[in-house]
Amino acid sequence: MRWPDRLTLLPFLAWLPQQSLRSVSLDLLSGLSGAILALPQSIAYALIAGLPAEYGLYAAIVPVLIACLWGSSWHLICGPTAAISIVLFTSVSPLALPGSADYIELILLLTFLAGMFQWLLGLLRFGSLVNFVSQSVVLGFSAGAAVVIAIGQLPNLLGLEIPSQATALASLLKLGQQLPNMDWASCLVAAFSLLTSLLLRRFWPRAPALLLGILAGSLAVWALPRFSANVPLVSAFSGQLPPFSPLSLDPATMLRLLPTAVACGMLGLVTSLSIARSLASTSQQLLNANQEIRAQGLSNMLGAWFSGYLSAGSFTRSALNLQAGAHSPLAGVFSALLVALFAVLGAGLIAHIPLPSMAAIILLICWGLIDFQGIRALYRVSRSEFLVMTLTFLATLLLELQTAIYAGVLASLFFYLKRTSQPRVQQWREGEEELLRVEGSIFFGACHYLQLRLQRSHGQRVVIEAQHINFIDYAGVAMLHQEARRLLAQGRSLTLRRARAQVIEELHKLEGPEYCPIRFEA
Repeated sequence: MRWPDRLTLLPFLAWLPQQSLRSVSLDLLSGLSGAILALPQSIAYALIAGLPAEYGLYAAIVPVLIACLWGSSWHLICGPTAAISIVLFTSVSPLALPGSADYIELILLLTFLAGMFQWLLGLLRFGSLVNFVSQSVVLGFSAGAAVVIAIGQLPNLLGLEIPSQATALASLLKLGQQLPNMDWASCLVAAFSLLTSLLLRRFWPRAPALLLGILAGSLAVWALPRFSANVPLVSAFSGQLPPFSPLSLDPATMLRLLPTAVACGMLGLVTSLSIARSLASTSQQLLNANQEIRAQGLSNMLGAWFSGYLSAGSFTRSALNLQAGAHSPLAGVFSALLVALFAVLGAGLIAHIPLPSMAAIILLICWGLIDFQGIRALYRVSRSEFLVMTLTFLATLLLELQTAIYAGVLASLFFYLKRTSQPRVQQWREGEEELLRVEGSIFFGACHYLQLRLQRSHGQRVVIEAQHINFIDYAGVAMLHQEARRLLAQGRSLTLRRARAQVIEELHKLEGPEYCPIRFEA
């Protein structure tokens, strides 16, 4: 038995010793921006999940530390998310009163089970699941998620209070009804923060533009108290470090929560891997999906014991991390430590941040999530992949966010199967020979198409140029045997020319070489 090396057990040793003073400084600034953004978001998501506000902060500390240190992505930041919070609330609220001690205990136990499921998938090397999330799905999901997040922030930007809706379309319709009640002071504060960030990006590219934009909005509200009297601020809270939460591992309760834990675990993984892949394509990083899955599972397994509820990759915080110039996962570590520091010492300062400023900065981040260049390139290269991207984008607006990912993956698989079920076949006559050059695998999905092409051939000898056939399954073997016997009954023959050795071997397995009705030529 081979024992894992220290880089497998402690993967952060691969990048931590390589840090320089400049890279640490960049990561510290990125972590500070991420912490400022994570504080109000985490509190809001905890309330959506039916938990006390402080549990959102706990979920942004220990799970984030573990996911960053043991993960593979340079820029992925985990923590509480809107989609996960909504799913948790709808799943657990029928079992206990939201906010109660029993409810909190069930949420943390479900988090532990979901983390264990994720960790086991990582051990079994199921990271190949990320291969089913095509680039077109990533582009569509990124653009759609950006629009969904932006729509979700519009009420804060306009000074409106609108209950959380299941889909972006429902949120937009609800927003339209409340538009006459918008607060102009909130809009102006948001515009001031947004303009400050844009000007800083234009004339001082290395400055932490997003953080300074939030600071500018906060100073404007502080300097003009009469004008900004109705501008909403981040809710005040009293924080502490995450307390240890012993879990009650009751078998009956665990069995009752297991189906939901598996569903939530899969949702978290698909979301996190989609985000990580999107970030990796931007930063030109090679992603280790199995390591990322193990890190996600470990963060939820251990985070649950420190009052952290189920976390997953966050598009908003990860995009901010990338755009702020993060150099390594150390930015996420700094973000978690600063959240812990702010939770203990800076609760009063956080309460001075205007929500419209936060909303404006998030809108700026959302704009950066949309890869316009990639979308244009996809349109030029492949119309079918562009259609998958469009379907995924529309699904994020019309369906729940996690459902949109599944819809995009299914659309990709549909077009893939459609293409592979009709391999390219070139057909021509040379005297008494009818030749067919097949370019693609002969599997169950392509058998009917190829059988029709063979039945429409009229040559005395039907020859398949087989050098481009890499794979054949049982259905393909049975179909070729059937067609060969049909041709023999008509006094004709079926020949495979220049077939690969593994293809010939599979064709001989059905009845043996001596009884095989198919001829072979080198």
